Amino acid sequence: MKGSSVATHDALTLPSPAKLNLFLHITGRRSDGYHELQTAFQLLDFGDSVEIDTRSDNKIVLLESLEGVPDEDNIVIRAAKLLQKQQTDKNALLGANIKINKQIPMGGGLGGGSSNAASTLLGLNYLWKMGLSKEQLAEIGLSLGADVPVFIYGQNSFGEGIGERLQPLVLPKYWFTVIKPPVSVPTAEIFSHSQLTRDTVTIRIAAVFKHLQTADLAKALRNDCEAIVRREYPEISEALDWLNGLGTARLTGTGACIFARFASKAEAEAVLAAMPASYTGFIAQGTDRSTAHQALEMIKERP
Repeated sequence: MKGSSVATHDALTLPSPAKLNLFLHITGRRSDGYHELQTAFQLLDFGDSVEIDTRSDNKIVLLESLEGVPDEDNIVIRAAKLLQKQQTDKNALLGANIKINKQIPMGGGLGGGSSNAASTLLGLNYLWKMGLSKEQLAEIGLSLGADVPVFIYGQNSFGEGIGERLQPLVLPKYWFTVIKPPVSVPTAEIFSHSQLTRDTVTIRIAAVFKHLQTADLAKALRNDCEAIVRREYPEISEALDWLNGLGTARLTGTGACIFARFASKAEAEAVLAAMPASYTGFIAQGTDRSTAHQALEMIKERP
């Protein structure tokens, strides 16, 4: 899904982009069980789309349920209901019909659910004429998940804390081949693993910027989850070994998706074409700004 958008006065469709963690260093563990980390969020021009129609009643309806997830537990519904509580006219609450058109692999570490929640918050904030700032929306988003704020702010970022402390990060525009082996990885399983590295020395944003300027991801940057994921999921280990033969392979988040970045679209396409039949994948270009934000700006400029 590139940066396309559709809108009327009471409905719109927004892109919902995927992200990659170009590296993921775990620097400590907090008393509440969450992990302190450092990461670089790279937004892609590939993703889902979110269709929203406003309702005159106060109902929030998901038009197509996600298999295995009750609607009331879906992060998109939870996001809409949290935003709805911020409406000032409690006697005339607006509702919405919401449909998610999925392209982002689920359970892949690409931020699909968080991105869907962010696009929902951005879209409803516009349609409901609420006028909340990005900071206010990010606060709502953080209560849903640590990755939601980066999609609310809509720019490549250096993330710290649990991933919510963000600084803009200027990244070169590379092409990415993203591959999903035939397995999914529960995030909680990896972060709770007794052998997970949790003491990586912190790195400054200036060093991160320097390391990320070349297509071959620097050895100084790694994903601390990769060793555990390789051990517990041999399918991912095999995929990383295969992709390392064609580029510098990295795990995004806790997986299961892996990626390599290339200077040209042709290189990325060639790797995708050589992909084993048991894998699924796509190519995408990194983007400076979220496709959701680009589309929303175009909508706002229309008469």
